[in-house]
Amino acid sequence: MPVVEIRPIQQDQVEQAKQVVMTVCLEIWQDVLTEEDLRRYDSMFDIENVRSHYFDNHGVFLVLVDNEQIVGTGAIRKLNDEICELKRMWFCKEYRGQGWGWKMAQMLFDFARQAGYRQVRLDLANEERQPQALKLYRRLGFYPIDRYNDSPCNIFMEKLLESV
Repeated sequence: MPVVEIRPIQQDQVEQAKQVVMTVCLEIWQDVLTEEDLRRYDSMFDIENVRSHYFDNHGVFLVLVDNEQIVGTGAIRKLNDEICELKRMWFCKEYRGQGWGWKMAQMLFDFARQAGYRQVRLDLANEERQPQALKLYRRLGFYPIDRYNDSPCNIFMEKLLESV
């Protein structure tokens, strides 16, 4: 019986992780973006350089794996010593609404607390196209804040991490 589990990404899983992000993004933006547009907009440099961008910089990149196939991603990236950012939370359609996003987020929050972060921020592109994601983030305790980066997103949220 296949085991579905969340674990840190390995270098040989980088291409699969990028494919999950690409697939889900194209699904959400199918009537607006082509794969070429998406590649221009998002080089996925952070995933390509996952070790230096996340692990070596007080962050982590997790993958949801089903039978050795990556079906979801999620990461924590350092913004400063007290604030980190929730990044790359993407799940293939069949794995949404089953609690994997919640479980991944809890594991990422545990990492963030242990790393000494006090707040987690995130940005979300669009409420109309990502209603499930917005609902999940609200249930996780995120609340709206002012823009904190220059991304093309229009929703910015933050969550306070309770102490360990």
